Amino acid sequence: MAAPRSFLWSRRIFLTLLTGFVLLPVYVMLSSSLKPLQDVSGEFRWVPSGLTIRPYIDIWSTVPLAKYFVNSLIVAGAATVCSVVIAIFAAYGVSRYRFRGKRLFTVTVLSTQMFPGILFLLPLFLIYVNIGNATGLALFGSRIGLILTYLTFSLPFSIWMLIGYFESVPRDLDEAAMVDGCGPLGALFRVVVPAAVPGIVAVAVYAFMTAWGEVLFASVMTNDTTRTLAVGLQGYATQNDVYWNQVMAASLVVSVPVVAGFLLLQRYLVAGLTAGAVK
Repeated sequence: MAAPRSFLWSRRIFLTLLTGFVLLPVYVMLSSSLKPLQDVSGEFRWVPSGLTIRPYIDIWSTVPLAKYFVNSLIVAGAATVCSVVIAIFAAYGVSRYRFRGKRLFTVTVLSTQMFPGILFLLPLFLIYVNIGNATGLALFGSRIGLILTYLTFSLPFSIWMLIGYFESVPRDLDEAAMVDGCGPLGALFRVVVPAAVPGIVAVAVYAFMTAWGEVLFASVMTNDTTRTLAVGLQGYATQNDVYWNQVMAASLVVSVPVVAGFLLLQRYLVAGLTAGAVK
Protein backbone atom coordinates (compact mmCIF):
# COMPACT_ATOMS: atom_id res chain seq x y z
CA MET A 1 0.00 0.00 0.00
CA ALA A 2 1.48 3.33 -1.09
CA ALA A 3 1.98 6.01 1.54
CA PRO A 4 -0.26 9.10 1.32
CA ARG A 5 1.18 12.03 -0.61
CA SER A 6 0.80 14.28 2.44
CA PHE A 7 2.95 11.90 4.48
CA LEU A 8 5.68 11.87 1.83
CA TRP A 9 5.79 15.65 1.65
CA SER A 10 5.74 15.98 5.44
CA ARG A 11 8.66 13.57 5.68
CA ARG A 12 10.62 15.46 3.05
CA ILE A 13 10.03 18.79 4.76
CA PHE A 14 10.99 17.37 8.17
CA LEU A 15 14.16 15.75 6.85
CA THR A 16 15.11 18.95 5.01
CA LEU A 17 14.67 21.03 8.15
CA LEU A 18 16.59 18.47 10.21
CA THR A 19 19.45 18.42 7.69
CA GLY A 20 19.62 22.22 7.70
CA PHE A 21 19.61 22.27 11.51
CA VAL A 22 22.54 19.80 11.60
CA LEU A 23 24.58 21.42 8.81
CA LEU A 24 24.08 25.04 9.92
CA PRO A 25 26.73 24.94 12.70
CA VAL A 26 29.15 23.21 10.32
CA TYR A 27 28.65 25.97 7.76
CA VAL A 28 29.23 28.65 10.41
CA MET A 29 32.45 26.93 11.50
CA LEU A 30 33.68 26.49 7.94
CA SER A 31 32.87 30.04 6.84
CA SER A 32 34.35 31.55 10.01
CA SER A 33 37.54 29.52 9.58
CA LEU A 34 38.04 31.04 6.13
CA LYS A 35 37.57 34.66 7.22
CA PRO A 36 40.18 37.16 8.45
CA LEU A 37 40.06 37.81 12.19
CA GLN A 38 38.54 41.28 11.83
CA ASP A 39 35.62 39.86 9.84
CA VAL A 40 34.95 37.17 12.42
CA SER A 41 35.16 39.63 15.33
CA GLY A 42 32.73 42.03 13.64
CA GLU A 43 29.13 41.58 12.60
CA PHE A 44 28.40 38.08 11.36
CA ARG A 45 27.73 37.69 7.65
CA TRP A 46 26.27 34.57 6.12
CA VAL A 47 28.20 35.18 2.90
CA PRO A 48 31.88 36.04 3.59
CA SER A 49 33.16 39.14 1.86
CA GLY A 50 36.65 37.61 1.54
CA LEU A 51 38.13 34.15 1.98
CA THR A 52 41.59 33.15 3.18
CA ILE A 53 43.30 29.92 4.21
CA ARG A 54 45.67 31.78 6.51
CA PRO A 55 43.91 30.55 9.70
CA TYR A 56 44.65 26.94 8.71
CA ILE A 57 48.34 27.85 8.49
CA ASP A 58 48.48 29.93 11.66
CA ILE A 59 46.82 27.30 13.88
CA TRP A 60 50.05 25.28 13.92
CA SER A 61 52.19 28.20 15.15
CA THR A 62 49.81 30.01 17.52
CA VAL A 63 49.77 26.95 19.78
CA PRO A 64 51.80 23.70 19.51
CA LEU A 65 48.88 21.97 17.84
CA ALA A 66 51.03 19.23 16.31
CA LYS A 67 52.26 18.18 19.77
CA TYR A 68 48.72 18.15 21.11
CA PHE A 69 47.67 16.12 18.08
CA VAL A 70 50.34 13.50 18.76
CA ASN A 71 49.42 13.34 22.45
CA SER A 72 45.76 12.80 21.60
CA LEU A 73 46.59 10.08 19.08
CA ILE A 74 48.81 8.24 21.57
CA VAL A 75 46.39 8.52 24.48
CA ALA A 76 43.22 7.75 22.51
CA GLY A 77 44.88 4.95 20.54
CA ALA A 78 46.39 3.28 23.60
CA ALA A 79 43.16 3.61 25.59
CA THR A 80 41.22 2.08 22.68
CA VAL A 81 43.59 -0.88 22.27
CA CYS A 82 43.71 -1.62 26.01
CA SER A 83 39.95 -1.28 26.35
CA VAL A 84 39.21 -3.61 23.43
CA VAL A 85 41.75 -6.27 24.44
CA ILE A 86 40.69 -6.39 28.10
CA ALA A 87 37.00 -6.27 27.18
CA ILE A 88 37.37 -9.21 24.77
CA PHE A 89 38.83 -11.49 27.44
CA ALA A 90 36.42 -10.32 30.15
CA ALA A 91 33.33 -10.58 27.94
CA TYR A 92 34.36 -14.02 26.66
CA GLY A 93 34.79 -15.31 30.20
CA VAL A 94 31.42 -13.96 31.32
CA SER A 95 29.53 -15.15 28.24
CA ARG A 96 31.03 -18.66 28.08
CA TYR A 97 31.66 -19.74 31.69
CA ARG A 98 29.65 -20.02 34.88
CA PHE A 99 31.29 -18.83 38.06
CA ARG A 100 30.27 -17.52 41.46
CA GLY A 101 29.54 -13.79 41.39
CA LYS A 102 28.95 -13.67 37.64
CA ARG A 103 25.69 -11.75 37.95
CA LEU A 104 27.18 -9.43 40.57
CA PHE A 105 30.13 -8.70 38.26
CA THR A 106 27.82 -7.87 35.35
CA VAL A 107 25.61 -5.62 37.44
CA THR A 108 28.64 -3.86 38.95
CA VAL A 109 30.14 -3.22 35.52
CA LEU A 110 26.88 -1.77 34.26
CA SER A 111 26.20 0.27 37.40
CA THR A 112 29.44 2.21 37.01
CA GLN A 113 27.84 4.00 34.06
CA MET A 114 25.29 5.61 36.38
CA PHE A 115 27.85 7.86 38.09
CA PRO A 116 29.07 11.12 36.53
CA GLY A 117 32.74 11.19 35.68
CA ILE A 118 33.46 14.17 37.91
CA LEU A 119 32.96 11.95 40.97
CA PHE A 120 36.12 10.02 40.03
CA LEU A 121 38.24 13.11 39.41
CA LEU A 122 39.38 13.82 42.98
CA PRO A 123 39.89 10.15 43.98
CA LEU A 124 42.00 9.47 40.88
CA PHE A 125 43.99 12.64 41.49
CA LEU A 126 44.77 11.61 45.07
CA ILE A 127 45.61 8.04 44.02
CA TYR A 128 48.03 9.20 41.34
CA VAL A 129 49.72 11.70 43.65
CA ASN A 130 50.09 9.15 46.46
CA ILE A 131 51.46 6.52 44.07
CA GLY A 132 53.97 9.04 42.77
CA ASN A 133 55.08 9.98 46.28
CA ALA A 134 55.39 6.34 47.39
CA THR A 135 56.98 4.74 44.34
CA GLY A 136 58.29 7.60 42.22
CA LEU A 137 56.03 6.52 39.33
CA ALA A 138 54.72 9.73 37.83
CA LEU A 139 51.13 8.98 36.84
CA PHE A 140 49.84 12.48 37.40
CA GLY A 141 50.66 14.66 34.41
CA SER A 142 51.68 11.69 32.25
CA ARG A 143 50.16 9.96 29.25
CA ILE A 144 50.02 6.65 31.12
CA GLY A 145 47.97 8.20 33.90
CA LEU A 146 45.55 9.70 31.40
CA ILE A 147 45.21 6.36 29.59
CA LEU A 148 44.40 4.59 32.86
CA THR A 149 41.89 7.33 33.65
CA TYR A 150 40.06 6.84 30.37
CA LEU A 151 39.94 3.10 30.95
CA THR A 152 37.91 3.64 34.12
CA PHE A 153 34.86 4.77 32.16
CA SER A 154 35.36 3.24 28.68
CA LEU A 155 36.23 -0.29 29.83
CA PRO A 156 32.97 -1.03 31.75
CA PHE A 157 30.82 -0.08 28.76
CA SER A 158 33.09 -2.06 26.42
CA ILE A 159 32.77 -5.19 28.58
CA TRP A 160 29.00 -4.87 28.84
CA MET A 161 28.68 -4.28 25.11
CA LEU A 162 30.79 -7.28 24.14
CA ILE A 163 29.07 -9.58 26.63
CA GLY A 164 25.79 -9.06 24.78
CA TYR A 165 27.48 -9.53 21.43
CA PHE A 166 29.43 -12.68 22.38
CA GLU A 167 26.26 -14.24 23.77
CA SER A 168 24.69 -13.82 20.33
CA VAL A 169 27.46 -15.99 18.82
CA PRO A 170 26.33 -19.66 18.98
CA ARG A 171 28.29 -21.76 21.41
CA ASP A 172 28.20 -24.59 18.91
CA LEU A 173 30.96 -22.76 17.05
CA ASP A 174 33.18 -22.94 20.14
CA GLU A 175 32.45 -26.63 20.60
CA ALA A 176 33.17 -27.36 16.94
CA ALA A 177 36.50 -25.53 17.20
CA MET A 178 37.45 -27.48 20.34
CA VAL A 179 36.56 -30.75 18.62
CA ASP A 180 39.01 -29.75 15.88
CA GLY A 181 41.75 -29.35 18.48
CA CYS A 182 41.48 -25.70 19.55
CA GLY A 183 41.70 -24.70 23.17
CA PRO A 184 39.63 -21.92 24.76
CA LEU A 185 41.96 -19.22 23.46
CA GLY A 186 42.07 -20.81 20.03
CA ALA A 187 38.28 -20.88 19.88
CA LEU A 188 38.18 -17.27 20.99
CA PHE A 189 40.58 -15.88 18.39
CA ARG A 190 39.76 -18.23 15.50
CA VAL A 191 35.97 -18.41 15.83
CA VAL A 192 34.39 -15.93 18.24
CA VAL A 193 36.46 -12.83 17.46
CA PRO A 194 36.03 -13.08 13.65
CA ALA A 195 32.30 -13.54 14.14
CA ALA A 196 32.17 -10.55 16.51
CA VAL A 197 34.10 -8.05 14.38
CA PRO A 198 31.17 -5.56 14.12
CA GLY A 199 30.75 -5.50 17.89
CA ILE A 200 34.48 -5.09 18.48
CA VAL A 201 34.60 -2.23 15.97
CA ALA A 202 31.67 -0.53 17.72
CA VAL A 203 33.47 -0.79 21.05
CA ALA A 204 36.71 0.52 19.55
CA VAL A 205 34.95 3.53 17.98
CA TYR A 206 33.23 4.34 21.27
CA ALA A 207 36.46 4.10 23.27
CA PHE A 208 38.38 6.23 20.77
CA MET A 209 35.73 8.95 20.54
CA THR A 210 35.41 9.08 24.32
CA ALA A 211 39.15 9.58 24.80
CA TRP A 212 39.61 11.90 21.81
CA GLY A 213 37.14 14.58 22.87
CA GLU A 214 37.36 14.33 26.68
CA VAL A 215 38.06 17.66 28.42
CA LEU A 216 37.47 17.35 32.18
CA PHE A 217 40.13 14.79 33.11
CA ALA A 218 42.56 16.02 30.46
CA SER A 219 42.46 19.55 31.86
CA VAL A 220 43.45 18.30 35.34
CA MET A 221 45.62 15.24 34.65
CA THR A 222 47.94 16.79 32.04
CA ASN A 223 50.61 19.47 31.87
CA ASP A 224 52.16 21.51 29.07
CA THR A 225 54.02 18.45 27.75
CA THR A 226 51.15 15.94 27.79
CA ARG A 227 48.24 18.26 26.97
CA THR A 228 45.72 16.90 24.46
CA LEU A 229 43.79 18.61 21.68
CA ALA A 230 40.56 19.07 23.61
CA VAL A 231 42.41 21.17 26.20
CA GLY A 232 44.95 22.70 23.82
CA LEU A 233 42.24 24.54 21.89
CA GLN A 234 41.97 26.91 24.84
CA GLY A 235 45.33 28.35 23.81
CA TYR A 236 43.70 30.33 21.03
CA ALA A 237 42.07 32.54 23.67
CA THR A 238 44.51 35.08 25.11
CA GLN A 239 44.10 37.92 27.59
CA ASN A 240 43.81 40.43 24.77
CA ASP A 241 41.89 38.63 22.07
CA VAL A 242 40.31 35.38 20.93
CA TYR A 243 41.39 34.06 17.54
CA TRP A 244 37.95 32.85 16.53
CA ASN A 245 38.91 32.01 12.96
CA GLN A 246 41.76 29.82 14.19
CA VAL A 247 39.50 28.23 16.81
CA MET A 248 37.05 27.23 14.07
CA ALA A 249 39.84 26.02 11.78
CA ALA A 250 41.46 23.97 14.54
CA SER A 251 38.09 22.51 15.55
CA LEU A 252 37.51 21.31 12.00
CA VAL A 253 41.01 19.83 11.78
CA VAL A 254 40.58 18.07 15.12
CA SER A 255 37.28 16.50 14.01
CA VAL A 256 38.73 15.04 10.80
CA PRO A 257 40.14 11.77 12.29
CA VAL A 258 36.92 10.98 14.14
CA VAL A 259 34.66 11.76 11.18
CA ALA A 260 36.88 9.86 8.75
CA GLY A 261 37.05 6.84 11.02
CA PHE A 262 33.30 6.89 11.56
CA LEU A 263 32.59 7.02 7.82
CA LEU A 264 35.02 4.18 7.09
CA LEU A 265 33.65 1.95 9.87
CA GLN A 266 30.01 3.01 9.67
CA ARG A 267 28.63 -0.32 8.47
CA TYR A 268 30.50 -2.22 11.19
CA LEU A 269 29.40 0.29 13.81
CA VAL A 270 25.69 0.04 12.94
CA ALA A 271 25.84 -3.75 12.76
CA GLY A 272 27.67 -3.95 16.07
CA LEU A 273 25.28 -1.69 17.93
CA THR A 274 22.15 -3.42 16.65
CA ALA A 275 23.41 -7.00 17.00
CA GLY A 276 24.83 -6.38 20.47
CA ALA A 277 21.58 -4.89 21.71
CA VAL A 278 19.57 -8.09 21.36
CA LYS A 279 20.28 -11.79 21.74
